[in-house]
This record gives sequence, C-alpha cells and structure tokens, in this order.
Amino acid sequence: MRVICDAPGQTCNRLWTYVASVARCIAERRKMTILFFDWTIEDFPNLLHCPFIYFPLWHKWYLERGNGWNNYKGLTWKATHNKQWDRLFKLLGFTKGWSTRNDTRYLQQTLPELQHIFRPTDNIMQRAKDMIAQLRTESDMVVGIHIRRGDYATWHNGRFFYELGEYHQFMLRIQELYKERRVSFFISSNEDFDLDCFKGCYCKRFGKEPSGAILDLYTLALCDRIAGPFSSYSRWASFIGRVPLCFLESKDQQFTDGSFSRIVDFFHFENGKEIYDW
Repeated sequence: MRVICDAPGQTCNRLWTYVASVARCIAERRKMTILFFDWTIEDFPNLLHCPFIYFPLWHKWYLERGNGWNNYKGLTWKATHNKQWDRLFKLLGFTKGWSTRNDTRYLQQTLPELQHIFRPTDNIMQRAKDMIAQLRTESDMVVGIHIRRGDYATWHNGRFFYELGEYHQFMLRIQELYKERRVSFFISSNEDFDLDCFKGCYCKRFGKEPSGAILDLYTLALCDRIAGPFSSYSRWASFIGRVPLCFLESKDQQFTDGSFSRIVDFFHFENGKEIYDW
C-alpha cells in the first residue's frame, strides 16, 4: 500500500500529489493512504469516500469541534517540515506525492475514473454549469481567464505578474483570434475588481463565496479554452476537464489556435510541449 506523506502548497498542488498514485491504484487494483489531506477535502466526496483510498486522520467529529481544524493544520505543518519526521517516513517506506508527478503511466487510460473520483460536490458542479450556460446565451465559445496576481508580484521576480490592463489585452487578442465566433470570458480570480475594466469583452465571474477556489477551478474545467500564467491551478483544470490551455508567458504574447493544448500530465501538453519545473 502506498502512503502519501507530504502536503505541498495549496489545493491544486495537493491534487497533483495524489493523482498519479490514484491512477496506479485504479490500474493495478491497489490501495493507498493519504495522511495529510487538504482542508477542501469535503468538496471532493468521491475522493474522500473512495473505497481504496484511506484517510486515517479524517475524523469529522473532531475536525469540526473547537480548534480541531487548526490543530490538524498545525500537525500537518510540523510533520511535513521536520527532518526527524522525514527520516521516520522514509524508514516506513512512505511516499512524497510531489515526487510522483513524473509518473505518467496510467493517467490517460484511467482519466474517466479520475474525473469521477476528483469530481466536486453536486452543488459546486451545478453552479459551474449554470455559469457556463449563462455565458453561452451570449456566445458560442467560452474562454476561462485565470488571473493570478498577489504572490506573483514577487514569484520569480514578477516574471508572470500582469496588470489587469495586460490581461485585458490578452483577452482582446484571443477575441480577435476567434473573431469568426462569439467569444465570452469566465474570469477566475481571488481579487475584488470591477469587470468594467475589460471593456469590449463579455465577462462573468463569481463573487467571494464558500468553496470559491474549487468553484472557479471546475468552472474553468468546463470552458472551451483556458489562458493564465504558469500555475498548477489552471493546469489541473485543463487536465481534469480536457480543456486546451495556453500559459501566458510574456506581456506582448500573440496567439494562434495552436497556442492552446490540453494538459496530459504535470509536465506536458498534448502537443508535446514540455513545461519547465518552476
């Protein structure tokens, strides 16, 4: 039985740490354990209750009582940022899921099962579908725009940080690329800004709501195209939704339809383009 013992980054990093092992378990009829699950785990009931995946630290009665969640997060931090724990995990033969991102053996053949296991709640999916349906009343092509700013102002010296005006220019170029079609945009962002800044583009977004990040993520996965800076977030939406993605690599970037390709694993697009491990 494989035991995943790390907890890197936020939700989508965690999903990428699980997926290769889940695919292997499906293909080889094995079982696995996830020690340190993400706090959004209840948004993924099929994952939480999958018959071959165990969550030994999942005790809802404790996590929702008093300081339970904070205690769990504290334990997760201590256990995954400690050399003694690392030595213990290695001695026990546990696996760091982040190191399995190169294991692509079963991802494509088990994708339908992965899409089921990593499907969020019915409520989230219905709201995502409703959003896309609204956009399609005014268009026949929906492009998801993942706006990631915040920490990207300093990550790699701000190389992939773009002002809202620059995102607007990206959108106008994409709109021009598909000028024979009616294009609308779904905006995914944790920032509060007025969509009026994207003049000439028909856009919609969700407000600040419970499960907002997962809701945005799986709405992106229902779009026809996705564009955004390098991120495990849009990468997951492309992979799980089989949606062509284009990473935004420079402020003056131009687009062709070939700029968009589906993600087939963490490091590769379907067109063969390799993704640098930032």
